[in-house]
Amino acid sequence: MSKGDFHTHSTNSDGVRTPTELIDLAYQRGVRVMALTDHDTLDGLEEAEAAASRHPGFLLIPGIELSCDVPGTEVHILGYFIDRDDARLQEQLHTFRAGRIDRAQRIIGALERLGAPIEWTRVQEIAGEASVGRPHIAQALLEAGHIETFNEAFDRFIGRDGPAYAERSKLEPPDAIAMIRDAGGIAVFAHPGFTKEYERIAAELADAGLFGLEAYYKHYDPEMVASLVGLAESLGVFALGGSDHHGIDREDERQPGEIPLPDEVVDAFLVAARERGCEVPEPTP
Repeated sequence: MSKGDFHTHSTNSDGVRTPTELIDLAYQRGVRVMALTDHDTLDGLEEAEAAASRHPGFLLIPGIELSCDVPGTEVHILGYFIDRDDARLQEQLHTFRAGRIDRAQRIIGALERLGAPIEWTRVQEIAGEASVGRPHIAQALLEAGHIETFNEAFDRFIGRDGPAYAERSKLEPPDAIAMIRDAGGIAVFAHPGFTKEYERIAAELADAGLFGLEAYYKHYDPEMVASLVGLAESLGVFALGGSDHHGIDREDERQPGEIPLPDEVVDAFLVAARERGCEVPEPTP
């Protein structure tokens, strides 16, 4: 267990817990420094901040996870300490929300052609107020009986190389890094192991102003963690970590704080962020 967790999701993107439920669970589990990093949205932060204010000694970091694209693979960039009122950031997020709806409808059309029809209205109901994403489609496929497990949706249909996969508008990683920095934040390369040729890409991102990479990630084994920590050191960037908690019933799911992230790294991260000029919130009194 770690007292810090810098990668979590709520119902405002594709998690199953509201920001309040997520904060309460994290605190119960001993997490004291946490970032809410919903996909392409900042909408959950106000509720999360209200929930965090009820827990003494808890520090909530405003964050986001941006989806980016490079030829042949996908890159996700985590942003921390960002100004949610930044005009450029809000404009891009509006574009992302529209793109998510268009992409979801194209995926549903492909699923129907593949003999696995689901209702658009049901996907919307599952997503609620959140931007529609592939996990909501996976849940609808599970409910409809087209698959037996949540992960099967990605393996058979909607994973990147699946027959129902559809692209959507995305940023290029250097643009995402610049946008986060312009909004007063710092950028971290999320779960590098999911990205093809991540060592080469990490080096390119470091040259573009990347602050860190996610080395202490939920199910990475000790060898992978050590390799990524070494990569971060060689590039002169920070090695951070997160559970990528969604609350979804799947094999690799982790609870908040259920990561091998040393507490001293959590403390060092806050110091480094302040040195970069970030507005680091104070813990709840």
